[in-house]
Amino acid sequence: MTALAVKPNIAPAMQQWHAMIASQDLGGLPALLHPDAVFRSPMAFKPYAGADKVAMILNTVIKVFEDFRYHRELVSADGLNVVLEFSATVADRELKGIDMVRFNEQGQIVEFEVMVRPMSGLQALGEEMGKRLRGAL
Repeated sequence: MTALAVKPNIAPAMQQWHAMIASQDLGGLPALLHPDAVFRSPMAFKPYAGADKVAMILNTVIKVFEDFRYHRELVSADGLNVVLEFSATVADRELKGIDMVRFNEQGQIVEFEVMVRPMSGLQALGEEMGKRLRGAL
């Protein structure tokens, strides 16, 4: 079996992402995002397009999650896609999820999709995000 790895331009972006998550400071996020980046929410049927919206969502969710931590990192065969398994708490609801992150060849995030379970955790997350972002998107 061959070990899968991210493309060389993506490795520094992943290191920066993990460092930002560890410090809970996403100040460097705009540099990682392609201007046309898309965010796919587990609560919305339409994606949010544009680096400014993606940054706003991710900067908000990092404040909503409590005890956030990544557990596993999986890489696609082409080295351009990463799946990050996580757990967190929102309003006393434990949840598990994955961040599916697609990069371009230059190492910029072009798509960030999130899936969350169980339903009670997703509902708590959606309610809190809605309170904080109402009217902003």
